[in-house]
Amino acid sequence: MTSAPPLFDRHALSVRRARMRDDSLFLHRAALDEAQDRLSMVKRTFTAPAIVTPAPDLWRAALPEAKIVADEDTLALEPGAHDLVIHAMCLHSANDPVGQLIQCRRALKEDGFLLAFLLGGETLNELRAVLGQAETEVTGGLSPRVAPMAEIRDLGALLQRAGLALPVADSLTLTAEYRDLTHLMHDLRAMGEANILANRLRRPTRRGVFARADALYAEHFATPEGRLRASFELVGLTGWAPSDSQPKPLRPGSAQARLADALNTTENPLSD
Repeated sequence: MTSAPPLFDRHALSVRRARMRDDSLFLHRAALDEAQDRLSMVKRTFTAPAIVTPAPDLWRAALPEAKIVADEDTLALEPGAHDLVIHAMCLHSANDPVGQLIQCRRALKEDGFLLAFLLGGETLNELRAVLGQAETEVTGGLSPRVAPMAEIRDLGALLQRAGLALPVADSLTLTAEYRDLTHLMHDLRAMGEANILANRLRRPTRRGVFARADALYAEHFATPEGRLRASFELVGLTGWAPSDSQPKPLRPGSAQARLADALNTTENPLSD
């Protein structure tokens, strides 16, 4: 059997990340805020955290006691060594996201907590639409430019496939505004999120494609002030390493009381 070709060019990703600028890491800061908010609601003190991140300085400053782990195909995580693992803003560029989550689950102690943040399927939907239409109009073809990203309905299943208990997936949409398409493209490069698809176009794109895309963007996705709107869907995943102490679902039909009685209402059976 032959394995499927990788979706992402990891060498190109390393080059992109080496050029990241701190002032463009607003998505990472949003993920950090979300992580701190969610951890504040967990009634537990974590003493052995680990963070998988391409932005180590940002996370090290916020959680200095955590082990910082580079985003590699094989994560430098010891089995059963951590009570908390945060996979921060790199799962959407993994060629094997389930494998990444499995490695995190194996690194957790019993009843350890996993937090993962990544970009979801609604990210850059505006850019995807205008680039696709512009390239089709100008060249008569279409090349891969914006990476496909998982829908939230599919991401919860990844946690279950990785063997995590009590899985939860939710999301929020962040909106940024840009002067023009060039401003947006420069910001994507500065945050390390430029095109890393393995089958991306390897020759320069015609200027007419970007000019047409800029016009389409302004026509369909501009604010009243004339700035271009860009959406970023930030998905949060949570799960726990299995433990006998965790709540378990009851067997169907084992209830000892009727919901209608608890709600003080009448139960009306459905007709056949």
